[in-house]
Amino acid sequence: MTSRKELVDQAIRFRGPQRVPVVFWNCDQTAGDVLLYHLSRGIPGDGTALANVWDWSTNEWGYHLESAGDGTMGHPVQAVWPDLPAVCDVRAPDLREDERMHAVPEFIALCEDRYRLASLDLSGFTVYTFMRGFENAMQDFVLAPDRFGPLMDLIMDFECQLMTMAARHAFHGIHLADDWATQAGMIISPAMWRELFKPRYRRQVDHAHRQGLDVWYHCCGNLTDIAEDFHEIGVDVLNISQPNVVDLPQIGGRLRGRQCFMMPISYQTVSIQGTPEEILAEAQRMFQLLAVPAGGFIGYVEEYGCMGMSPENYRACGDAFRRLNAAMLPSPAAV
Repeated sequence: MTSRKELVDQAIRFRGPQRVPVVFWNCDQTAGDVLLYHLSRGIPGDGTALANVWDWSTNEWGYHLESAGDGTMGHPVQAVWPDLPAVCDVRAPDLREDERMHAVPEFIALCEDRYRLASLDLSGFTVYTFMRGFENAMQDFVLAPDRFGPLMDLIMDFECQLMTMAARHAFHGIHLADDWATQAGMIISPAMWRELFKPRYRRQVDHAHRQGLDVWYHCCGNLTDIAEDFHEIGVDVLNISQPNVVDLPQIGGRLRGRQCFMMPISYQTVSIQGTPEEILAEAQRMFQLLAVPAGGFIGYVEEYGCMGMSPENYRACGDAFRRLNAAMLPSPAAV
């Protein structure tokens, strides 16, 4: 029998998986084909550093997120770097390998034959905006690109060290997460993204691949304008986190059969307000737009009770992805 890890590999590499792999992100992970290990740590001494949990409230870079207690991640309320520092005055977090990876043996045992995915949680661009404050960061890109660049490289070099560590501890993939767009479009222009960020992320992806890791990349918002760029730099799995605001027919027309996608049922519309039948129909729609018989599609399920998702709809999301099969795909002549 094909292992769950092999099933994920087949979907990513277009080698004909027997079924669509499913990832359960924040709840019931052992119901899926991928298990997630969080690499991000808290500040030493804050009481959060010894557990393999994602503590949103504090981070080793020094930023702090405040939540309204509604189950969401919260938001930064104070910049760590209110004044733009010189890179020589900034120190990256310590690697703390023994502490960071202490739960890996237990995690691997729990994984059994599943795909092992190590997550940076929030990465690169997002970390920079949290450190500088959003408005300051946006100004840095225009007014101080020569000072922004070395700081951004410091963050991304640290993340590359974590990738190397993950590979050393037998993980299969690395997960990065940035939100490059609002629901209407890009936060910065595609041209600026390609100038300031695309080469840096290409270096990260190349580094991960040299370590033998797949790269899974999460992005919220309408990333239609740069979806193909992620494929060009080598991202293996592109998580379009808000399929309700992107042009899926356009993205599928450009990348179907070349790029593997990880897709949720929209957490703003169908998975919250829809019926189980409508959830299945949406899963089929995305599958038909983005997948081919050889693969390229992974289902993503996240429990979103904080957004009004009912237990019935949560279960329906997982059931919908499990029901997808190649017979639902259009014939090549119809694409």
